[in-house]
This record gives sequence, structure tokens and C-alpha cells, in this order.
Amino acid sequence: PPATNDCRLQISPCKDEIMTVTVYDCPLPLLGFAAYSGTGKTTLLKQLIPLLRQQGFRIGMIKHAHHRFDVDTPGKDSYELRHAGAGQMLIASGHRWALMTETPDAEEEPSLNDLINRLDLRTIDLVLVEGFRHLPFPKIELARPCLGKVPLHLYDPHIIAVATDQRGTGSPHLPELDLNNPEEIADFVADFALSRWKQGPLPAAPTANLAALAHPTVLVEK
Repeated sequence: PPATNDCRLQISPCKDEIMTVTVYDCPLPLLGFAAYSGTGKTTLLKQLIPLLRQQGFRIGMIKHAHHRFDVDTPGKDSYELRHAGAGQMLIASGHRWALMTETPDAEEEPSLNDLINRLDLRTIDLVLVEGFRHLPFPKIELARPCLGKVPLHLYDPHIIAVATDQRGTGSPHLPELDLNNPEEIADFVADFALSRWKQGPLPAAPTANLAALAHPTVLVEK
């Protein structure tokens, strides 16, 4: 199919557990964190995001939930209006806004493609994803061998590194990161994002220091 200017993922089913996906001209680096439940994905991301912010990255975050969830508070006006029948509830202030959409008739889980395109890609530099581990996009595997789980990188060729709490238990063919060293993982993520930018055009409005890192100006002293 022809290239597009958005982040749409062209997905086609195949016999393998991992699906086949092609990303066409996605303007931002996209990186997932794949792990079994209980490994500590959210705990690590809570440490990584401030470190990446310190390096100048504006982060967009997508998290897939396997259960019903509610971000509203019972008793608040927005909660009561939703439960009165509002299919979409938008609440806003000078500090943030949130749009809650009810999807009671949805027959399928939302696709990663749909969720990416709901982000305002003009205001972020990097999209991190927790979940969707069966889709083939770049991911870091988080591994705790003590859990006794089969390593994900054995059947997912889209894993680009393994962060483990036991050195020497990752793949000999992939970079091994220390799961207990968020600074090391943040540096790896930053290098990944900058390398993606060097392969193509920058996002619409990157922060000044990220633009300089991705496309440094070479000065020649005469």
C-alpha cells in the first residue's frame, strides 16, 4: 500500500502468534515494553519517564488494560453525567483535559493503530507502549528468570533488547540491560529514539535540545 503521513499500522493476520505489521512514515519513534504480568512494567515506566523528561523528551504513553476500568471518581459531576447516559464526557480545566468515551457495543479491543492516532503527535517526541506485546513493533522485554516464564524474545523477533534482573540470562544476540538500573534503560531508549529520527524527518515540533541531538550542526573552525 502507498505510504501515508500518519502513524497507521497496516495489519494482516498470519499463522504465527505474532502478527505482521508495517508502519508507514510514522513521524515519532514507537517503543513497547513487553513482559508477563507481575514483572514490573509500570514500576519501571514510572522511573523511566522522569529520566527521559530530564533528557528533553515529551512522552506519549499508551497502556492496554485487560479489564474494565474507570478513570473517573464516583460522586463527581463528570461521573454522574456519564452514568446518566452521556456517551462522551469531556472535562477540562486550565491544567488538563480528559475525554471519556463509552464503548459498550465494541466487539473488539481497540487497535494500537487507533490509539496512536488519538494522540496529539504534534506535542510529543516519543510514544511508549505498555501492552500489545503480540504486535510486531520495537519492544524491550522485561524479564525476571525467577518467575519461570518462557523468554518472549525466543519467538518475538521485534524485541530489540532484554532488561533482566539476572545478568547473563538474556539473549546473546540482543543488548542486555539491568532491570534494576533505570538510568541505563533510559539511555538506551533515548539512543533508540534519536536513531529513529536520524533515519527520517523530525517530528513537527521537537524540543530544541532533541533537534540538536538528532541532527547536530557540524562547525568547522577556520
